[in-house]
Amino acid sequence: MSERNGYAPGVPCWVDTWQPDADAAAGFYTALLGWEADGSSGGPYMCRLRGRDAALIGRLPPEHAHRPSAWMTHVWVDSADAAAERVLAAGGSVPVAPFDVADGGRIAIAADPAGAHFGLRQVGDLGGAEVVNEAGAWSWSQLLTSDPDGAKPFYASVFGWETDSFGDVTLFRVPGYVGGEPEQPVPRDVVAGMAALPEGGGRPQWRIDFWVDDVDATAAKAAELGGRAVVPPYDMGIARQAVIADAAGAEFTVSKIAS
Repeated sequence: MSERNGYAPGVPCWVDTWQPDADAAAGFYTALLGWEADGSSGGPYMCRLRGRDAALIGRLPPEHAHRPSAWMTHVWVDSADAAAERVLAAGGSVPVAPFDVADGGRIAIAADPAGAHFGLRQVGDLGGAEVVNEAGAWSWSQLLTSDPDGAKPFYASVFGWETDSFGDVTLFRVPGYVGGEPEQPVPRDVVAGMAALPEGGGRPQWRIDFWVDDVDATAAKAAELGGRAVVPPYDMGIARQAVIADAAGAEFTVSKIAS
């Protein structure tokens, strides 16, 4: 079990999804991942695992309900405004300019030059995910992009990320940061990953991963709950994984690390 009480600048710290029907989404994820959803009808819902904040499910405003649902990764920054300026200077965009949120923090929604969206989170009372890297919790965010070579200097400029190779995956690192778990197969300053989209492989995106006890059973359960397996369970060397979409189409992976 891995509990967190804070992160560091440049480190992914939070995930959320905004859905046309937050009630239905909360029902799906609580049944699938064992979360408790705290909120009133219509959302938003703070989702908890073992009583600790794990993710947020919100409701898309009616005027945006036609937009595709997705999971978003937020990165801890000292200043959302300064980070937004770095995004623009590096060739990205800021579709949602920095704004204050109820917990005293400040956030913005940005996109890299290829169009993958991510959040900039200047932290307030909500200090990020309080539980990670265990069954039912967020464990990893990976950029799927049509332009890996362009992404490296962009994210270096915005967050100071350095890169290493790990098979077909590029690892993003924040030197000096100690995260992850002691037994993981990559250095503990690794904060995210990147892989190239295959030709015709869809839109660039940040995809998140949840650890589960049984990938096959979770994929089957998702189908029972109205979701679907975009990519059925498969072995990838260090883990077994499946790509799942919820009923609104938001995609994510579920994984179990090989023993």
